Amino acid sequence: MRQGFALFAGISAEIIRAVGREAEGLGYDSFWVNHPGATDGLAALAHAARETRRIALGIGVIPLHTRPPESIVQGVREQALPLDRLLLGVGSPNPQALRRVREGVTALRSQLKTRLIVAALGPQMCRLAGEVADGVLLNWVTPEHARASADLVRAGATAARRPAPTIYSYVRVALGATAVEKLADEGARYAAIPGYGANFTRMGVKPVDTAIAGEAPQAIRRGLAGWEGAVDEIVIRTITAEDTVEENLALLRASKLS
Repeated sequence: MRQGFALFAGISAEIIRAVGREAEGLGYDSFWVNHPGATDGLAALAHAARETRRIALGIGVIPLHTRPPESIVQGVREQALPLDRLLLGVGSPNPQALRRVREGVTALRSQLKTRLIVAALGPQMCRLAGEVADGVLLNWVTPEHARASADLVRAGATAARRPAPTIYSYVRVALGATAVEKLADEGARYAAIPGYGANFTRMGVKPVDTAIAGEAPQAIRRGLAGWEGAVDEIVIRTITAEDTVEENLALLRASKLS
């Protein structure tokens, strides 16, 4: 099972550089940041790009309703992100999410020769991602729901007569008691977002039920093993107590399965 590792884009550049280097050295397949409203994820990802040579670089994801394709293209070029390694993630909330994503992917593909990743929660977006994307990023899902979503993605690709996209899933991982408390707080914030709240209802689980938490590395690895075969690549979304270099490196090492 392939593995990636993801950090909050607003974390310090020092941590992004250190974890990016270590992730590549340990043999992780990808390194990701998100794109929160107050932080430019493309600029944050550039810190890792300058420290690495081989690992894929993902951004999960840029919301198209706040940043149009033209601005995204400009940002990628300004940050000199390597297109051959870039996993450029985009998404959109409702209303008109399907139209916005379809048009956004088309516009980006016409200007950037890189892999385009679509964030998908509901069934319709999963099918659309299968039709238009190079990859699909799931988030806050159980392995069982990830498998069902993957089936929808592949059905969309089959209907469009194109190869199935690579399927990624963020998996939140917390190591230590304080980090577990932060995980619960983050889950509650996401549950208050309508799209995510609806998805938790569809799955019949609480946010923390989609995550992995433990006091020791062995517990983390046991939890991650349950994802075997669910998707093409799991992306560890780190939850730490104080967001230090040492904590993030410890979680990076604890989460590596092979």
